[in-house]
Amino acid sequence: MAMYRLAIAAALSILAGPAFAGPSCTSEPKQKWMSETDMKAKIATLGYKYKVFKVTTGNCYEIYGQDSNGRRIEVYFHPITGAVVEEHKS
Repeated sequence: MAMYRLAIAAALSILAGPAFAGPSCTSEPKQKWMSETDMKAKIATLGYKYKVFKVTTGNCYEIYGQDSNGRRIEVYFHPITGAVVEEHKS
């Protein structure tokens, strides 16, 4: 019975994995992307403060930080246009 439960738990975690994946932003080469320095400057002009800045597996720029009201946020940006693709507040 324990093996059965373990198999069910493993199957559910595999199926739930894509639900937690971030957006897919572009397949364009990185030479066409806004530089990280320029993106960080744009993020500041949008009123965000970030603690983490990274590139996702979906080819987006992603930050973890705070919005202009001090709320914790996770934001995905399109790396070519700098547009907000997805935003999560907590």
